[in-house]
Amino acid sequence: MVNAFLEFLGENPNTRLLEFLITGREFDYSLTDMAENAGIGWSTLHRILPRLEKQKIVVKTREIGRAKLYKLNQQNKEVKKLIELYDGILKKQLEQIEEKNAIKAKA
Repeated sequence: MVNAFLEFLGENPNTRLLEFLITGREFDYSLTDMAENAGIGWSTLHRILPRLEKQKIVVKTREIGRAKLYKLNQQNKEVKKLIELYDGILKKQLEQIEEKNAIKAKA
């Protein structure tokens, strides 16, 4: 299934990281988890993350040993809008899939 969110916004390291964090918005992640799961390089993450922290899109939640964990800041007004956009795009994509399946079932 094509990722409609990334297709809509354009696929780049920033949007891949945001998509990963929005999808798992209830959890916090280490830097390694974010880089691996978003499919971005370690140096790219270290370039992107400070800006996201400065804009309060991502917040540091805790430290476990030497690992720092971060989470999407769902209290941020802009993040709330991104989540609405993500959920809306996902809902539309699911509706289109259901519609195609209904047409196939009738045929």
